[in-house]
Amino acid sequence: MNQNFILKKTSTLKKAMKQLDENGYGFLAIVDKDNKLFGIVTDGDIRRGFLNGTNELMDIINKSPKTMSEGSERQDVLYELKKIHQKYMPLITQSGTLVDIVMMDDESFNVKPNWVVIMAGGLGARLGELTSEMPKPMLTLAGKPIIERIIELFKASGFTKFMISVNYKSEIIKNYFKDGKKFGIEVIYIEEKNRLGTAGALGLIDKRLIKDIFFVVNGDVISSLDYVKMLTFHNDNNADATMCIKENSFKIPYGVIKVDEHDNILDIQEKPVNSYYVNTGIYTCNPSILRFIKENSFTNMTELFKTLHDEEKIIKTFLLEGHWSDVGVPSQYYKADEHFSFIDNY
Repeated sequence: MNQNFILKKTSTLKKAMKQLDENGYGFLAIVDKDNKLFGIVTDGDIRRGFLNGTNELMDIINKSPKTMSEGSERQDVLYELKKIHQKYMPLITQSGTLVDIVMMDDESFNVKPNWVVIMAGGLGARLGELTSEMPKPMLTLAGKPIIERIIELFKASGFTKFMISVNYKSEIIKNYFKDGKKFGIEVIYIEEKNRLGTAGALGLIDKRLIKDIFFVVNGDVISSLDYVKMLTFHNDNNADATMCIKENSFKIPYGVIKVDEHDNILDIQEKPVNSYYVNTGIYTCNPSILRFIKENSFTNMTELFKTLHDEEKIIKTFLLEGHWSDVGVPSQYYKADEHFSFIDNY
């Protein structure tokens, strides 16, 4: 068993990141002093942890990982790995001692078939001068374009097929990513001759390519969303479309008074907090929803969801409890730039 895949639970997050970089597999088994499996940590866990403001190893360890018993046949382990879309399987004794780790090589690993459609055709007007010469998704966060950061987060979860909808200064995006091979992904482009909104570009997709549930994501949102969990939720609920939402709140800085029609006080709330849900700009959709989009018609995703509701389709919401940032506004863009600089240089 390669010791470079094993880390003591008393180690630091910095040590974990260094060892992940050295083993090149994006996985560590965390053990206690008696070599009993405590949990696992992946590249994706660390990225999500940083996005959530976490810098302690203990806070990001998955303490309930999938395991199999020592002595399990290799073909059974590989079958299970393919079924759960995972590259590693810790083998443990009845008492929980780690005895081996079965790793699936890249050639055998069954990457996910789902397309990710990234909406990157907007003007980025909210960012002012920053987008006068550069399309918004190509503005850099610590040296890498926003859209590349989005792709990296999806790729870490096994998604390698991307459609990028382009319009404003599209040649900059296409010249950077080309066919995607340089980045270990597949990229094709949806050409918007006219701006079509966050859903209208879906009407230009070659429907023969979309055979599975697909993601739609705005090209200016960074999040710690577990994409696989959202995909599983969508599938388990037989949804036609699922919108990822996040709870937000604001505190009213005054006492709020409720009165009746006779000017009697009914209730007094001192500086109440009001909560509400916001659309994160991340969606999962069935191929069947494409027929509800008119070709070359400006449509936003919210309009599409209203149409699906009117057609009595199953539309769901998936709650994001971690980090989410709309980097399409200057304050959030600069904050995200600093954040990724910290992550990359930690």
